[in-house]
Amino acid sequence: MDGIVEEEWSAVLRRWDVGDGQEAVFAEMVASEPDRHDWRVVDAALDRLVCSECCDRLGRGPLGCSVCDLAHGFRYAAIETDRPGVPPGNEHAIRVNVSVVRRPQVTSENEVLARRLLLSVLLVGRLPTIEGAQRMSSLIKSSSPGQKLEVIEEAIEEIARNRRARPGSPERDDF
Repeated sequence: MDGIVEEEWSAVLRRWDVGDGQEAVFAEMVASEPDRHDWRVVDAALDRLVCSECCDRLGRGPLGCSVCDLAHGFRYAAIETDRPGVPPGNEHAIRVNVSVVRRPQVTSENEVLARRLLLSVLLVGRLPTIEGAQRMSSLIKSSSPGQKLEVIEEAIEEIARNRRARPGSPERDDF
């Protein structure tokens, strides 16, 4: 998961010809203008900066750390472009899932688990419909503690088996 962020960071450092000793300054620049950079680059930049309030990586601190909460919110100003060959919205789904998994202390254990498991399905280009994602969320929230993992696994297997409808296609995922 961190690899998809680090891979893009390495590529942007090469494109911008960022030399040794300049990475921290470059990270500060990226973090100060997230709307001008890809979300993966912004996430990587935040990982290289330290929060002045909680001393964790910027944007990854505990809920209630005002500096991290603000940085976490600003990460959503970054650019997200769907990769070729994936349904529209796939990159947004990857970004949200990565964000939740990278800052697990701000959400429920079940949601973190579901998003962690769903991430591999999203990375290969699958995407649940909005209705399917809402249904999966409802099932996870309403199932008993002993059933949650099974419900999550079944929902993700359903997404993996199906393909999201492309414009003009009669096929459509239920999840």
